[in-house]
Amino acid sequence: MPLRSYVGMIAMASLAACSKPAEEKEKPPVPVQVTAVTQATIRRIVEGEGALYPRNQASIMPKISAPVEKFYVQRGDHVKQGQLLAVLENRDLIYAAAESKGAVEQAQANFKTTEVSTLPDSVVKAQTDLEAAREVRDSAKRVFESRQQLFKQGALAGRLVDDAQAAYAQANVQYRSAEEHLKTLESSRQDQLNGAAAQVTSARAHYNSQEAQVAYSRIVSPIAGVVADRPLNVGEMSSAGSPVITVVDVSRIVARVNVPQAEAAAVRVGQTATLTQPDSKDEVSGKVIVVSPATDANTTTVEIWIDVANRDERLKPGMPVHAAIGTEVYKAATVVPAAAILPGEEGGTAVLTISADSIAHKRAVTLGVREGNQVQILSGANPGEEVVVVGGMGLDDNTKVKIVTTAVEESDDEGEENASSGPSQKDGAKKEQAKQK
Repeated sequence: MPLRSYVGMIAMASLAACSKPAEEKEKPPVPVQVTAVTQATIRRIVEGEGALYPRNQASIMPKISAPVEKFYVQRGDHVKQGQLLAVLENRDLIYAAAESKGAVEQAQANFKTTEVSTLPDSVVKAQTDLEAAREVRDSAKRVFESRQQLFKQGALAGRLVDDAQAAYAQANVQYRSAEEHLKTLESSRQDQLNGAAAQVTSARAHYNSQEAQVAYSRIVSPIAGVVADRPLNVGEMSSAGSPVITVVDVSRIVARVNVPQAEAAAVRVGQTATLTQPDSKDEVSGKVIVVSPATDANTTTVEIWIDVANRDERLKPGMPVHAAIGTEVYKAATVVPAAAILPGEEGGTAVLTISADSIAHKRAVTLGVREGNQVQILSGANPGEEVVVVGGMGLDDNTKVKIVTTAVEESDDEGEENASSGPSQKDGAKKEQAKQK
């Protein structure tokens, strides 16, 4: 090889080696979007999945077995408390009740007859004998007392006083005997009255029992709500203890939600909850009314009941729901958008803060609670600092950046192509911007 050519090759190699660092120094800054770390109120949210149930439900079961004579409602009908829903075949019961009613009237008439009937002759004679005995006793008593006074005055012999005393004692015995005889006769009459009254009571009890049987054949709603089920048709046999109609009150709905055991400790009765359905973005608010004291051993979850008003009846029992329960409130917390959180070292988390010279610094952070798109920062970032929210994925520490206000777009400019080299940087920025929106 000629010496001239050899020297030229060496010169060209030296020139290439010198130009490579120059090209690296001229690498353009990476475009990113940033936001300021702020202070705001944020809540600890406990989430869980569950299903909706009616707050109140009645499965109406008859107390008698009889064919269905007529239904007055269909599935889906709204009913009021006490409204007649169906009637069972009850003609035999109505006839039995009418017969019992006649027995009551007969017993009442017999009681009145016994009560107002003329006193028996034996009772009248006993009353007359008692009055006569009372007069004899009273007369003998007056004679005895008078002779006692005369004896004390010395005007009468003691033998006459003793005779008067004996006569008074005999008269008193006769009076007591007549009194007991009258009481015996009157007691017998009272027994007759009591027997007649007992017949009235027994007949009335039997009539009330028959009337209750007739009432059992009328199916009424114990609550206001909507007819959810009506398993029988007219003419089919209803059995005692089997539901004829089911009524559910859907004016209020209860969501029974299962939450992890570790998070359930923060849930309290009265806390506010938000429910969403998988196929809808609509949200409804409710309150926690029950926190189960036990943990399900199979799922290691705790069941929470959330009461929700359902005035327009859009919520249907059985629907799956997602619940978010606000358990704690942190005021003036340091927060950043979720898009600013990046993977850190050793499984941790980090954010990219931007210094005054537009250099990105990767800083490890400790996270607190998360609500929606906001994440609490416990340490690692301070309010007022700027953090990257778009364009930070895959960005190295101490990288020169350019802050832009819109999403990174494709460009024919060579510098921008270098800044977005590799599809991951540009596509990641677009995805993060979409999440932020």
